[in-house]
Formats: sequence, structure tokens, C-alpha cells
Amino acid sequence: MGKVPWPSNAELDEMKKLVAEIAGRCTEDVRVVVSPYRICPLGAHVDHQVILNSGQFKGEVRFSVDKILHPIHIVKASDNINESGASKLQQECTWGNYAKGALYALQSRGNVLTQGIIGFVFGSEDLDSSGLSSSAAIEMFRCARRGKGTKGRPCGVLILNLGKNYGALKVGVAYLLAFESANNLDVSPTENIEYDRLIENEYLGLKNGILDQSAILLSSYGCLTCMNCKTKEHKLVRLPEFQNLETEKPKAYRILLAFSGLKQALTSNPGYNRRVAECQEAARLLLHATGNEAIEPLLSNVEPAAYETHKSKLEPTLARRAEHYFSENVRVAKGLDAWASGKLEDFGKLISASGLSSIQNYECGCEPLIQLYEILVRAPGVYGARFSGAGFRGCCIAFVDANSANEAASFVRNEYQKLQPKLAGQINSKKAVLICDPGDCAHVI
Repeated sequence: MGKVPWPSNAELDEMKKLVAEIAGRCTEDVRVVVSPYRICPLGAHVDHQVILNSGQFKGEVRFSVDKILHPIHIVKASDNINESGASKLQQECTWGNYAKGALYALQSRGNVLTQGIIGFVFGSEDLDSSGLSSSAAIEMFRCARRGKGTKGRPCGVLILNLGKNYGALKVGVAYLLAFESANNLDVSPTENIEYDRLIENEYLGLKNGILDQSAILLSSYGCLTCMNCKTKEHKLVRLPEFQNLETEKPKAYRILLAFSGLKQALTSNPGYNRRVAECQEAARLLLHATGNEAIEPLLSNVEPAAYETHKSKLEPTLARRAEHYFSENVRVAKGLDAWASGKLEDFGKLISASGLSSIQNYECGCEPLIQLYEILVRAPGVYGARFSGAGFRGCCIAFVDANSANEAASFVRNEYQKLQPKLAGQINSKKAVLICDPGDCAHVI
């Protein structure tokens, strides 16, 4: 499974020429921010314990880099409503909110920006709202610098990035890297993880964790990224070079992305934030039972032994949320060992178990997504499958034996068409099930 360079030199030349024409600059002034999608085979819905509508790729946003910005979820409460009933905020290009959020995050930590940017985002509209990244379906962000003052147009998780033409980058990270590059700011990946958290938690008001930005910024080609979302420590783990050292047969796998046809903006779905609150309430009760009321109510602050001792005190809904959290962390540890040992069958079983727990204990997903998950689990050559993203819309992912990838993709397309003909008919047939390979982290070219 060789590393395929993406974007190609020809693609880069074409994009730079296009942006140069828009900005009225030469191609040497154009920079490209590129990154793949992330998938999280294990560690679902645990990172918060320590948005998308389709067709949002068109439009522009203008603001000054020396303007002091305030959190959008606070401003939104007093936003003026026009005669049609639509807020000014909603009328603005959605991706502009992330650009402003990036500026807000950088400003809030004392960075002074004097250079604006002219650029645009480019992505596959059929992949938006897929759940592959909480805030983006964008393959590239291209920019050219503008002059000064001008306006711009253990909570463990295991993560793998996808590459080539299915790659995309979380738009918040894209804007951060673009602004930093234009202003010659030297910012580490760990700092950008925090900046992107500020975009989503403080500026947009979404109660998620650091999984996505960690995956996009820390991952490496062909590696599984193990991230401790409480300590923020991470490590990269490679598969053994050969599956069988005696016969020296290379280990080969592919990744399937199967789309449901459902699109729902995470920030407008109360399910995600509600489940975060339920996890916190479960933590509060468990900490109270152990005499640790003063500790912040996060499940990562509850010892596993204390959970086992006092879990019977939780009402059923909170008990299911806590069970998912603690069982998922066990699966992460086991999955890390399975991956490091090259045991993809064992790794896949853990992925499927995670998917089942997301359905039964975290209670996310709906009939189409659950059906898609069940189809993937029984597809030929599939090691394991689960929802991608928060599980309230989008797609499912699966690890599959490389030799069976095409057969499995065909099986999934046909079976899902039988169960959900209307939704399947809304998906581009060429992108209903994608066969993908690992990619690299976000970077500036």
C-alpha cells in the first residue's frame, strides 16, 4: 500500500493559477493548506469528557483582521431578524464563521494579525455533512496574502487519517494555518489544537472535545494516532510491516466510507450537547457517591473501580452513557494492542463493538445509519464497522481486507438500496461507498 502524493503537482499548479487570478497576485504568493478527513475507529463520544448543511461552498465573507471579535453563540442571541425572518448571521456564508472563529482564537491568546488573506475553500459537496470531521468537508484552502489592514474575502481515542482525493480538512484548522502562514506566526500543532477548541467551544458554542483537531494536526501517514484527551499526550502506532514474518506477506487493508444520504448540522441537533450533559450528570453522581463532590463532573475524573462500585446508583439513561464511556476506553486500550500486533481481525471486532455501544448505550444514530452499520458488519472482507462522527447523520466507516474492498463496496451499495431506496437515490452513485487509503496530517504547501 504505497503512499500516493496528493495533491499532484498539476493540481497544485492549477489551483495556484486560479487563486492568483482572483487575488491579482503572482502564483508564487499563493499558498495551499491541505489535509485529509479523519476517522475515529475507536474512542467515540469520550473526548468531550476531560456543522454542516450541504451547498455551503459558495459565497464570500469579508472582515478586518484588526477587528476584535466576540463569540458568535453570544452575539446570535441578540442578532437582528430581518423581514424574511432570517438572521444576518444565517445569511452569511457558513464557512465565514470559522474564519472569524480562527481570528477570535488567535486574538484571544495575544497574537496580533496584520495580514489578511484572499482565498477560497474547495471541496466535494457530496461529502459534506458526512460525519468525517465535525466541522468540514473541505479538501483545500488556498490563500494569497493581502496588505496590512485590508479586509479579507484518558479519554483515549484512536484516529486514522484518510488521504488522496477523499481528503478534507477541518475548516477551523484550515483557517488557522492560513492566517498563521500569512502572518508568519510560528504555532505548534498542540497550540493549534487549543486554538481550534476555542473556535468550536467558545466562538461557536459547541460542546465537543479535541478529537478532530488532534487527528488532523498530529496524525502521520499510515499510523494510528492514540490521543489521551485528558492529558493531551499522544503517540503514533504503526502496523507491523508484515502480517506473517515467515512468509513475509504484506499487511493490506482499505477503508470504506458508506454514506446514508442523511445530512444534519451538528450544531442544530440538540442530541450531541444533551448527551454531553448526561455524561456530566452521571459523573457528578458517581463523584458524589465517592465523596469527591468538589471535583469537576467529568467521567474522566471517575476511577473505573469507583464506577463499578457505584454504577447501580445511576438511573438507566445515565447508566448507559457511563457504560459507553468506560467500555469504550477499555476498547481503545485493547485496540491499540491489536493494531500494534497486526491483528486486524481483533481490531475490527472492537470497532464493531464500539458501533454497537454507540447504538445501545450512547443511543445515537437512526434507522438508516443503523441499517448501514449492520450491512457493513456483514459485508465480505470487512473487519469491523461503526458510525463516523457523532452518529446523528452522515456515514459509517469500515476497515476491510484490501482484496475484498471492491466486493464489499458493491455489496453495501446494493443492500442499502434495498432498505433505503429514497435516501440511496439522493447520493451520487459514484460516491455512495468510497474506498480510501490513509493520509497525512494538515500542512501548508
